[in-house]
Amino acid sequence: MRFTSSRRPDLLAAGAATVTVVLWASAFVSIRSAGEAYAPGALALGRLLSGALALGVICLLRREGVPPRSAWRGIALSGVLWFGFYMVVLNWGEQRVDAGTAALVVNVGPILIALLGARLLGDALPPRLLAGMAVSFAGAVTVGLSMSGEGGSSLFGVVLCLLAAVAYAGGVVAQKPALAHASALQVTTFGCLVGAVLCLPFAGQLVRDAAGAPTSATLNMVYLGVFPTALAFTTWAYALARTTAGRMGATTYAVPALVVLMSWLALGEVPGILTLAGGALCLAGVAVSRSRRRRTAAPPERGEPAPEPRREDPERV
Repeated sequence: MRFTSSRRPDLLAAGAATVTVVLWASAFVSIRSAGEAYAPGALALGRLLSGALALGVICLLRREGVPPRSAWRGIALSGVLWFGFYMVVLNWGEQRVDAGTAALVVNVGPILIALLGARLLGDALPPRLLAGMAVSFAGAVTVGLSMSGEGGSSLFGVVLCLLAAVAYAGGVVAQKPALAHASALQVTTFGCLVGAVLCLPFAGQLVRDAAGAPTSATLNMVYLGVFPTALAFTTWAYALARTTAGRMGATTYAVPALVVLMSWLALGEVPGILTLAGGALCLAGVAVSRSRRRRTAAPPERGEPAPEPRREDPERV
């Protein structure tokens, strides 16, 4: 079966979004490991420095220059909100609430992305996107409730996770216009650098934590920088440039389902029936939100002959 050239961009964007979702899901497992040895700010700075180094090398190899001035407003805002503030408060929040509560609160983000995208970017809110987000959010709630432990949450931790969701949504919406003026690699690289600069006050803490941290925790921190940050944020930006912010935000609802699967395989945490059902709902909602309504041919005008049925070209099937 051969794909037409018109479908190739859609397939590449879908593949990039899939890479992002898988790597972001793996980040939750790595954060849990590295977070035992590194403070929230130190972990965010170490992750961003590793990511910026990897991205910088790629930019040099590809000879990517500095983004144009028209892209810097979006890059700076996404760097401050998403790369910097989001990573610090999320790491902090996950130390004060259980994983289920954190996943539940942070998953308010895609809803905020859709609303902000419609208000600030003029993105459409088709019924299938709204229906899919509703189904996925119900799945996220189910996963969150099934994974929540008794007495494992604090009000302050919930507020931190909510702030992370707001920063995530704001960063995505700010990033979208910048992608009209700069490449996905440029937007990601310089956004990561902005976030790293914002986290420089944690440099002393990073040095102290690294001196006493086990090798596994440090490797997890580097992994977070190279893969869920450098690679996944670049594939995210690539896909975001080719679709709406709301549709991309809805795609991340697949993350809780993948986190459940990865925790099962990597940490031996066997999910219950309710957790599996919630994960299935998350994936079903993503499928609905990403689907598109089939276009039907308009009926012929009165007096005009009906169009002949289209014959498929055997070379394109």
